[in-house]
Formats: sequence, C-alpha cells, structure tokens
Amino acid sequence: MSKGPKEETRLPRGGPMAGGMVAEKPKEFKKTWGKLFRYSKAYMLAVIIALAFAALGAVLQIIGAVKLGDLADVMFDQLFTGIDMGTITGMGIMLIALYIGASALTFLLNWIMATVTQRISRRMRSDISKKINRLPFSYFNKNSYGDVLSRVTNDVDTISMTLNQSLGTIVSAACLFIGSLIMMIWTNWMLALTAVGTSIIGFLLMMLIMNKSQKFFIAQQKELGDINGHIEETYTGHNVVKVYNAGKEFKRTFERTNEQLYDSAWKSQFFSGFMMPLMMFIGNLGYLAVFVVGAVLTLDGVITYGIIITFVIYVRFFSQSLSQFGQSAANLQRTAAASERVFGFIEEKEMDDESGKTKRLADVKGFVEFRNVRFGYDPDKTVINNFSANVRAGQKIAIVGPTGAGKTTMVNLLMRFYDIDDGTITLDGIPINEVPRESVHEQFCMVLQDTWLFEGTIKENIIYSKPNVSDDDVANACKMVGLHHFIQTLPEGYDTVLNDRASLSEGQKQLLTIARAIIKDSPLLILDEATSSVDTRTERIVQDAMDVLTRGRTSFIIAHRLSTIKNADMILVMKDGDIIESGSHTELLDRKGFYAELYNSQFETA
Repeated sequence: MSKGPKEETRLPRGGPMAGGMVAEKPKEFKKTWGKLFRYSKAYMLAVIIALAFAALGAVLQIIGAVKLGDLADVMFDQLFTGIDMGTITGMGIMLIALYIGASALTFLLNWIMATVTQRISRRMRSDISKKINRLPFSYFNKNSYGDVLSRVTNDVDTISMTLNQSLGTIVSAACLFIGSLIMMIWTNWMLALTAVGTSIIGFLLMMLIMNKSQKFFIAQQKELGDINGHIEETYTGHNVVKVYNAGKEFKRTFERTNEQLYDSAWKSQFFSGFMMPLMMFIGNLGYLAVFVVGAVLTLDGVITYGIIITFVIYVRFFSQSLSQFGQSAANLQRTAAASERVFGFIEEKEMDDESGKTKRLADVKGFVEFRNVRFGYDPDKTVINNFSANVRAGQKIAIVGPTGAGKTTMVNLLMRFYDIDDGTITLDGIPINEVPRESVHEQFCMVLQDTWLFEGTIKENIIYSKPNVSDDDVANACKMVGLHHFIQTLPEGYDTVLNDRASLSEGQKQLLTIARAIIKDSPLLILDEATSSVDTRTERIVQDAMDVLTRGRTSFIIAHRLSTIKNADMILVMKDGDIIESGSHTELLDRKGFYAELYNSQFETA
C-alpha cells in the first residue's frame, strides 16, 4: 500500500494502540447472512444445484437404511429355511449402488462448493482492494493498517471456509434429520418417540449454547484484527522500538491483546468443541433407549429385528444431523462475525462519485491559486484558517513554518487528498473540485520524506505505472540524481530486484524516488523534505538534480532546513494555518520578522 504525504495534524488511529479494546456488540445474525446471500446471488444457481445434490445424497442414504433393514429381515427369516443367495446378492448390489450414488453426489457437492466459494472469496478480496482506493484518507487516519489487512485475509478466509464446508453439511444434515424423523414415525411411532425424546434434549442445549456464544465469535474476529494491527505497527517501526527501548512496553501491549484474543478464542472454541461430544452423548443415549424399547417390542412381536437395525441407523442419522448442526452453527457464527467486518468495511463511506464530472485538466501550465481556503481534519478543529496565495507557472515556491503550521496539509489539499471546507483552489484557473481527482493527480510528481519502494526491479520502481518508458530515459533520470554508477555496479544492474534483502541505504532509496519523479515529468512538483534522508555531499548532488527538475515546472517545496530554499522564487511562511509572511529569501531576512527568526535560529543551534 502506497503512502501518501505525511500529515501534520492527524486524527487518532484506531487499533490496539489507541486505547482499550471493547468488543463489538453482536448484530442481527439473519441480517448479516442476508447480506452475504445477496452478495453471492450471482452464484445462487450453482449453490442451489449443489444443495440439491446434498439433499438427494441424504435421500439415498435414508433409502439405503430401509433396504439394509429389509436385508436383515430376509437373512433372519432364511436362517432356518435356507439362505437364497440370489436374493441376498441382488439386495446387496442395490445397497452398493445406493451408497456409490450418495458418494458421487457428495463429490459433486464438494466440487461445486469449492469452486463457488473461491470465486466469492476472490470477488471479496477484489472489492476490498477497490474499496481501499475509494476510501478517503481520513479513514486510514482512524483505523490501523493491520486491521484492514486482517479483513482481507482472516475474515475472507473464514467466510470461504464456512461456505465451502458448512452449507452443504447443513442441507445434508437437514435432509437426514427430516427424512429419518419421517421414516421413524412411519415405521414405529413408539420407537420414534423414544429416539426423538432423547435427541430433542441435545437440540435444545445446542440452541442455548448458540445464543450465548455468538458474542465470543464476534470478539474473536475483532481482536484478531487488533493483534494484527499491533504486530504490523511494531515491525514497521522496529528500529524506533529498539532505539527507545520500548520492547517491554510493546510486549506488554501484545500480551494484553493476545490475552484478550486467547480469552475470546478459547470461549468460542470451547463452545464450538463442546457441541460435538454433547451430541455424541445424546446419540449414544438414543441408541441405548432404542435397543431397550426395541427389544421389548420385538419380544412382544410388534416389530422385527430388521426394524431395530433400521432404527439404529435412523438414530445415527438423527443424532449425527444434530451434531453437524451444532458444528456448523459454530462455523456460521464465526462467519457472521467475519461477514460483519467485511461488509462493514465495504459499506464504509467513500469519496464522492465523480464519474459525472466531464472537465479534465490538459496542457497545464502550472498557475495555482489558493483563495480563502479553510480546512480541518476534524470539523470542530480548523487547521487552515484563511489561506490565500497566487503562484505563477514555473515558480519555485517554498513553504516553511514550525511543525503543525499546516505546510503538508496545504499540499494534501492541493492534490485533493482531502477536500477543502471553504474557499477555492484552482489550476490554470479551473477549480480542482470541478475535475476528477485522478485528473488532478496526473498533474503532479512527488518526492516525500519517507521513501516508498515496492518489491520489484529498480527499473520497475523508477517507471512506476508510467507506460512506454525507454531504458535510456531511466538511465538518464538516474544520472541526474547521481545513482547511475551505483546501479551499474550491481550484479543485475537495473534489473536488480528490490526486497527486504536489498542493500540500499536510505539515501539511495530516496534518490530512486527522485528519479521516479523525473520520469513522471508532470507540470507540477511536490518536494516534501526530499533531501532530509541524505548526507550533505549527496544533498548537493540531489539539489543540483532538483534545480534541473524544477526548471519550467511549478514546484512546491516543504523544507525545515531553510538553507536549501534560498533560490526559491517565493517563500510562504506559515503559522497556525495562515500565511504570515511571503517574499524571497533576501526580502524576508531584511524584514527581520518570523522567517528571519527561524533562519537565524537554525544557525544559532547548529
């Protein structure tokens, strides 16, 4: 995920470091599943066919139980008169055919559901990825990146697993449950009451457990996202953690978060695992009751031995169905919790739809005007009060001021990373809020204080997303920033893959991002402390390259080292969200105002 410009005023981020974690209240189970079914409606026909296979397979198993009872009666009757192997063989072949048919239908069910669930998962991940690009920057100020990643991975995988394993199981179990119940009542109502009476106890206990355990599944998914967010922050800032000896504090936070995850996961898994042995006990109790009552009825001549065998199979189907209901119910609860998080993310408020905007920025010269701009990250706290400035095409504009003055905020507004609350920003006389954001972004190249490189070759990082760039153009850009010789010394040259093992210094990484800006060749340029990561000698090389790069472009330079902006055409001095001084370096020093104080203080403390 690419990083936007750093922000001087940020809202508190959510996640584990933002304070105590409170488990979400469980929402409506049916409502969440309704959303999931509507989301998957394109695959409903395939799912219905798969579930029909599950139902038909269950029917074949029930018919097999009837035929097995008939086979037992025939064998028992022929014990004293002589066994007719032809009859026995025929009935055995029929049973084998029924069981093969049930197995084949189960295979088809699994094949269809595996295909459908993976396509649904692929669509979910794709929708989340697209959603990330449509969310405003403010969302990522309030939520940890690790939590977002957890929704893409853990939550989507949970949904996929349940849809794949549980839906077919539930339908098959429901058919076995209903079918075996009907057959038991039709065969002998007394044995049916005996079997159902014991099993209904387990069913009621299962419903009670489901009702009590849903909150633990929701808490488990939330806290899994929290711990992912904490780990992501810890390893991203690993050096800072080490330097400040904050390992113990981060460990304490991790242990606290991990303990909360353990607690909710243990409780949810306990209830999930408790259902199966509970239903096994109820099933065994049903077997015992059927054998006792069946023996009495057989001695009285009411039923045959074959009926007892058939009933035992029915009881197995009946209790097995309840066990599968219990196991699937736990999975469904886990999926409901995961679905709430996924759909909650997908339903987050997006940036305004700009498909109806027909204006485009073309052949931009670089005239920029800020007119009475007002903005606040928080509606109740304004950070840019009444900003106005007029910039001519090709000018080099430096923006300086103390931390928190609003320097980077102004760049964020200029590039429409955020929309202003009041006032107007124009490019070549066109208000930027009247054109799509993409059209605004195309007009800028940017070099940030924090370098951003993705895993790929040096060449791929330099030409980033720009088509039809020649090798000569890439080499020339690197020569301008003094990086060409170093790249040639690498074994693979420009095809060297950058990853965690690549031995590039922070300064070299910064030079690559500068070369990337040269390749983009946009009419406007943003330099946000672009030379802060390099040494003094490299800074001179970069500064010379920047002088060439800024020539003919409207450039906005955010700098704390004021010695680097002496040749700026105009310096805007910001304080508390307003411009308090403007002019050239010499003019501002002559005024002996706030800029002169800032400039002189750097040398006094040097």
